[in-house]
Amino acid sequence: MRKIVSIFAIVVVMPFVANASDLTDAVENVRVACDGISNEMAHMKTMAGINTAVTGVGTVAGGVALGTGLAKANVDSEIEEWERILNELEVEQQKAQIVFAVIDPDEVAKSLKNENVKSADLGGYLDELNKKSKTLGNIRTGTMATAAATNIAGTVIAGTNKVKGDLQSQINNCIAATKVLANVRMQARIDGSASDTELDKTQDIISKCSAWETVDLSKIDNRATGAMVSSAIGATTGIAGTITSASANSQSVRDGDEQKEKNLNTASNILAGTTTAASGVATVFNATQISAIKRAATVADECEGALK
Repeated sequence: MRKIVSIFAIVVVMPFVANASDLTDAVENVRVACDGISNEMAHMKTMAGINTAVTGVGTVAGGVALGTGLAKANVDSEIEEWERILNELEVEQQKAQIVFAVIDPDEVAKSLKNENVKSADLGGYLDELNKKSKTLGNIRTGTMATAAATNIAGTVIAGTNKVKGDLQSQINNCIAATKVLANVRMQARIDGSASDTELDKTQDIISKCSAWETVDLSKIDNRATGAMVSSAIGATTGIAGTITSASANSQSVRDGDEQKEKNLNTASNILAGTTTAASGVATVFNATQISAIKRAATVADECEGALK
């Protein structure tokens, strides 16, 4: 009879020990599967923040280039108008010389003196305007180069700041391990092989780590792709705008074909506007990517926190 009781006791106790061990192992499996995801998410959030700042600088630089280009256009229009007036004045001077040479030499001298003073003053003013136009052109070229550089950097950062295949696999493993833990916990609860403390602890782990199933990681990648495309557009137009602006502001073009200079300046301003818009869109994508990453990072932090 004692042998029967002893055997029965062993049969009853053995499942308790085995289930308790299974529960511990299941928790450890979740810990191994989910560990490190939080650090990766924190890194992605940091990079998205950096990219938001970078493309933000590009947006400002593009805006400055556009504003400067428009200001330059106004100065160039004023130069064009004053050059027209100066040419007319010179023509009138020449006419006056011919007329007064016949009528009155004294009047010729008097007229030439007055008109030359006006012409000299206007010539000095035109020099100042040309210097201002040149300076504005240089500023536009420089800020366009900055916008191009920041958009190039933004393209690279956005292209790499995505959910990598190994991270996605780790998250999938974390979800799978959490489901196994849920099954083991249920069995342990039925068997009565785990304490209330253990059951509460594992339930907290299951609750926090199973939240990965509600996270849409595609949002992170989609917004990264959007930022990358927008930055690439901004980089392309920024480079083209820099080259065009530099060409328009070169002395050979300024002293050469007036219509060509005007066309190049117009093209530069259009490219500056496009670059600014593209940079702005990239900044929005980067900012919204941060929100998506924060959601994932919160789940990662809470999951790993429950496993401590």
